[in-house]
Amino acid sequence: MTDTTHPPRVVMGVGGGIAAYKACELIRRLRAVDGMAAEVTVVPTANALEFVGAATFEALSGRPVTSDVFADIPSVAHVAIGQHTDLVVIAPATADLLARAAIGRADDLLTATLLVTRAPVLVAPAMHTEMWTHPATQANVETLRSWGVTVLDPAVGRLTGADSGAGRLPDPEHIAQIAELLLHRADALPRDLTGRRIVVTAGGTREPLDPVRFLGNRSSGRQGFALALVAAARGAQVTLIAANADLPTPPGVQRVPVGSAAEMRDATHAAADGADAVLMAAAVADFRPADYAAAKIKKTPGGQPAPLALTTNPDILAELVQRRGSAGGSVILGFAAETGDATATVADYGRAKLARKGCDFLVVNDVSGGAVFGRPDNAATIVGADGSETVVSNGPKALLAAAICDVVARRLSAR
Repeated sequence: MTDTTHPPRVVMGVGGGIAAYKACELIRRLRAVDGMAAEVTVVPTANALEFVGAATFEALSGRPVTSDVFADIPSVAHVAIGQHTDLVVIAPATADLLARAAIGRADDLLTATLLVTRAPVLVAPAMHTEMWTHPATQANVETLRSWGVTVLDPAVGRLTGADSGAGRLPDPEHIAQIAELLLHRADALPRDLTGRRIVVTAGGTREPLDPVRFLGNRSSGRQGFALALVAAARGAQVTLIAANADLPTPPGVQRVPVGSAAEMRDATHAAADGADAVLMAAAVADFRPADYAAAKIKKTPGGQPAPLALTTNPDILAELVQRRGSAGGSVILGFAAETGDATATVADYGRAKLARKGCDFLVVNDVSGGAVFGRPDNAATIVGADGSETVVSNGPKALLAAAICDVVARRLSAR
């Protein structure tokens, strides 16, 4: 965790690509990280200043901006900036900037800062698809990752002009989430899931009653999306089965949209074939209307609605465990959103559910009073069928996601 005696100190490096304009939103998000007024020092390349002027960066950061190694000579800025920071974020990182960083160049203030700093470094590339997939760029990325630099995969989407493909800057929301995670845990993103196929479910299913109404729940999908984001950043090939979540797709993640529990079931079973782990973060409805009305159910003056008959949805988690059998297969992790009562505590219900489901791990959330749903933070206990118990204190949802990836990675490496 970053030293709490001062606000987080972040160096925001900006490369000279058209996506430099998105750095403006990222600066605002970084200044609000952890609810504190983070000190953000913007260090653009000279080419970045061709896209966004220094005045804009200074207004957003509240600090002077320069890209010149000869500026502020008395303070030795090209050394001091890197020495006195908690995190370096580079967004966008162009192909040229990646190449200069990978061979240890120090020909401007940003690359000099990279050589000096011993703080975590987060890099978000943005470039045309052909440049991203070129062997030289891929070799530079692997070099940086081998040094412990976190290099996100770019997003897929519209690029400059009419082009589209891999190379779009990841959403500033995702970059900020990863930055916040690294400020809490510098070691949160080892590449220990490289080559692993992981399925993550997220969001809340909706069970249709008629063409305009449904039964649903309060899940926003944020925890599942954070889990997909972190797993991908740790090298996994991630399939995200998302139910009714109005959130951007994390970079490097394949998204499969679904609506109901039945759709979630079909998509999860299909994706789980050959997967190394299935992480069931979605809030799947236990029940659905027994009958679907083909036309909107009308409200009659003075009349009372007919009783709503419900039927039980399939238990996807239990089906996955049964389908896996006793011979091993995927690591399976479930979530339990629980509230305590006069009969038992939240922990009691969680342990009972773990035994009943037969999965490897269960993440137990206390959702009393509306906690967790729709909020950016979370606290939970990860209980394992092997008797393990990992308590994760309240913090960003990406922090819980990293703890989940820790236990999953350990289980996979032990096989």
